[in-house]
Amino acid sequence: MSRQFQFKLVLLGESAVGKSSLVLRFVKDQFDDYRESTIGAAFLTQTVQLDDATTIRFEIWDTAGQERYKSLAPMYYRNANCAVVVYDITQSASLEKARSWIRELQRQADPSIIIALCGNKTDLSSRRQVTQEEAQKYAEEENLMWCEASAKTGEGVQDVFMAIAKKLPLSAPQSQKGAAAARGGSTGASGGARGVDLNKQTAAPDGCNC
Repeated sequence: MSRQFQFKLVLLGESAVGKSSLVLRFVKDQFDDYRESTIGAAFLTQTVQLDDATTIRFEIWDTAGQERYKSLAPMYYRNANCAVVVYDITQSASLEKARSWIRELQRQADPSIIIALCGNKTDLSSRRQVTQEEAQKYAEEENLMWCEASAKTGEGVQDVFMAIAKKLPLSAPQSQKGAAAARGGSTGASGGARGVDLNKQTAAPDGCNC
């Protein structure tokens, strides 16, 4: 019997690190060199097939990185099941910004949220300022998933989201809100799904590196 699950995923990070480009590559397998900055947040959906009988549907909130929109971020990561915090491997300051987003998630998001730290723009490795060792060490210290990818070439992008899908707990939601979502209700920025299940589930955690 086919099983379908729905989870809320939010992307966070400094402006111009490539959050929207990663999502566009994941959802539509496209890349735009001249993509405009996100205003507020953008909403997209995409599904991944874990196996022949299990499908994960991501409700993706791609947030703006500009400082003037930061106050809106809690609206989008509230009740999120998972988050991808993106930095640019060619800009060391973007990793520091990613650290601040991760601290905020650790303080204010759901304690069970799965956080992936993702270094984007590996196609520009000749201009690298953030080493793999530095980022991976930080991720291990904070118990985060870690990976690198290139939205431009597509390298590693599917791996990021597939690794998250494999780590999500496929268990029945406990809250009344989660149960309502499990019956098929869609959720907005302020009410993420807590593991939407259309059948009986079993837990299926995976490793924490892409």
